[in-house]
Amino acid sequence: MDDSKSLNKFIAETGFCSRRQADNYIEEGRVTINGIVARKGNRVITGDVVLLDAKPLINKPDLLYIALNKPPGVTCTTDLRDPDNIISFLNLPERVFPVGRLDKMSEGLILLTNDGDIVNKILRSRNEHEKEYIVQVNSPITPEFIKKMSSGVPILQTMTKPCFVEKLGTNSFRIILTQGLNRQIRRMCDYLDYHVTKLKRIRIMHIYLQDLPSGKWRMLTPEEVVLLYEQVQYSEK
Repeated sequence: MDDSKSLNKFIAETGFCSRRQADNYIEEGRVTINGIVARKGNRVITGDVVLLDAKPLINKPDLLYIALNKPPGVTCTTDLRDPDNIISFLNLPERVFPVGRLDKMSEGLILLTNDGDIVNKILRSRNEHEKEYIVQVNSPITPEFIKKMSSGVPILQTMTKPCFVEKLGTNSFRIILTQGLNRQIRRMCDYLDYHVTKLKRIRIMHIYLQDLPSGKWRMLTPEEVVLLYEQVQYSEK
C-alpha cells in the first residue's frame, strides 16, 4: 500500500502555509527532502526529512478558523515587508494565512486559518462557493445596470458568470458571486461606467459577517467549521 503523499500536501498539512504557497517555496529551491533539493511533484513517505530554508517543519498546530471584518487599508498578504499586511494587523502568536483575497480598499469578511489543506479546497472556483457583497457606486442604479451585471460582463479576457444582483438603494446593490476574478466587482462596474465608492463582503458560503465590528475578529463556531468541512469534502485535493 502506497503511504506516500505529495510534497506540497505534506507541507500544507503542517499548517505552515497553503499548498499553493508550498509550491512557490519548492520552485524557489527552498525545500529539501533528505538533503536533496526538492522539485514540484515530489512525494514523501514516513521517515523522510523535509526541511524548509534548512529548518524542520513543526508538526501541525491546533487548527484555527478565524472570521475577520477587514477594514479598508489592510492588505491581504502574508508578506511582512508590506506595512499594511493582514498578519501584522491581527498580531496573533499563531501563524495563519488568509483564505482568498479582499482588495486593500474593500472591507468586510475574510477567513484566516492555519489549515493549509482546506484553503486549497475553498479556493477552487469550480466548487461554486458563494460570496456575498454590498456595494455602493457613484451613480444611480438602473434596471439596465442590474441586468448587465447579472448576465455577465467582459473583463480580463473572459465573460463573468451569471450572478444574482439586487438593487438596495439609489446607489447601492447586493451581489452574490461564485467566481474570484481579480477585483471582479470593481472591474465589472468600471466596464459599465460606474465607480465603486464602497465594497463590503458580508458572507462567504454559510459564514456571515453579521454585527462583527470593523477591525475585529472571532473564531468560527464548531458548527460553522463542521459545515465548512462538509461543503469542501468532495473538492479535488
